[in-house]
Amino acid sequence: MNSILIGLFLYLLLLIFIAFWTFRLNKTLGDFFLAGRKLGTWVVTLSERASGESAWLLLGLPGVLFASGFLEIWVAIGCTSGILFSWIFIARKLRIETGKYGALTLPDYFESRFGDKTHSLRIFSSVVITFFFTFYVCAQLMAAGKLFSLFLPVTDTQAMLIGGGIIVFYTLMGGFFAVAWTDFVQAILMVGTLVLLPIVALVEIGGWDKAIGHIAATSPDHLSLIGNKTGIAAVLSIISGLAWGLGYMGMPHLLTRFMAIKNPNDLRKGAVIGISWAVLAFWGAMFIGLFGTVLLAGDVIADQEKVMPQMAINLLPGWIAGILIAGALAAMMSTADSQLLVTTSALSEDIYHQLMNKAADQKQLVKMSRIITLVVGAAAFLIALGAKQLVFEMVAFAWSGLGAAFGPVLLLTLWWKKTTRQGVLWGMITGTIVTIVWRLTPVLKATLFEIVPAFIFALLVCVLVSLATREKASSRFA
Repeated sequence: MNSILIGLFLYLLLLIFIAFWTFRLNKTLGDFFLAGRKLGTWVVTLSERASGESAWLLLGLPGVLFASGFLEIWVAIGCTSGILFSWIFIARKLRIETGKYGALTLPDYFESRFGDKTHSLRIFSSVVITFFFTFYVCAQLMAAGKLFSLFLPVTDTQAMLIGGGIIVFYTLMGGFFAVAWTDFVQAILMVGTLVLLPIVALVEIGGWDKAIGHIAATSPDHLSLIGNKTGIAAVLSIISGLAWGLGYMGMPHLLTRFMAIKNPNDLRKGAVIGISWAVLAFWGAMFIGLFGTVLLAGDVIADQEKVMPQMAINLLPGWIAGILIAGALAAMMSTADSQLLVTTSALSEDIYHQLMNKAADQKQLVKMSRIITLVVGAAAFLIALGAKQLVFEMVAFAWSGLGAAFGPVLLLTLWWKKTTRQGVLWGMITGTIVTIVWRLTPVLKATLFEIVPAFIFALLVCVLVSLATREKASSRFA
């Protein structure tokens, strides 16, 4: 295990170096939250991809594949489709719009775009971001516990403290510069893990035919695209999987990447890079879970979300396994740091600066942002201590809430001129409430992924309320 620890130690040392290197670059709030809008295409794109696919891609998705089989292929198809849609229809237009209004955050953009003097859009969207991202960061800390407990003599709690402490440190030190550059490194490590491990696994098994033959003999339902479901249950399962793609256009930590690029026109090239990364990563994660049913068939896997690191330890030399496990750690960190930063921006810029202390200078604001980063990280850690859900389930809840609250209203704001402030506000409220109610109602949760009804209702409410309040809206915002 010493060689694994060496690989992980060197990786973590690199992250700490980036934190110190980028610390001096943060002179203004715009630097801390958007890197001064100076980032290039490759950094923005790979940072967006690493942030978009958290530990659920390396731990959660292989885990559900291991348990359920090809039924989960619809998640991969839905996600890659959603990524493509977001890059084509959201990225460039959002960068241009936020640049025009000088908006640093999504709540800031909504308020500026609609001239909202009541601050209702800013306040509610900040509350939504803080609420769901706290759970999202919590899921990443839980993933850290699962990883470290495999090969370190520490408890899950101690492991979460180690992982969380490193994330909070480089985020509060380097801000978005640190987050973007660490994500750039982490995206390369993640996709390398997701491509290399399935290839090694397939060679170990003896080829595709042997792998499929073994699964057909032992777990035939794993090869079915609908599992053991039929009729309407099968249709709803497919819809639920595809619906993961709806979330991408409403994720503040991904939208921030589009807002940070130096040249909006470079986002077209970013779309090609992003979708290429996604195809490799999602199919790699799928095959890790599928091949795990063969290679770990004789092992007792108490936690299905430890399939990927267990395969790495079993199949590879220690130092290589350490690098691949660092890939899972990278997935957790790349998302947690972004979500911490977006939550910090919602509280420090949208609440503290804009509503409580407009006279604060840039130095004060950056200092306050670092304090809030520390507080939010601590809150997520406390929630993670008592959480019993799988990482996949925790991420699904936060993904639905953010995707349904912001996706429909942002899409309409960018592309439909009749959208009004009231429509956006009630659309966000509807998406949030439907997500929570659906998740907390067992019969509804078991039927359909909550993002589907929440997204549809939020879209409809935004359209209907906008039409009803259109005449009262200022023509300036038409």
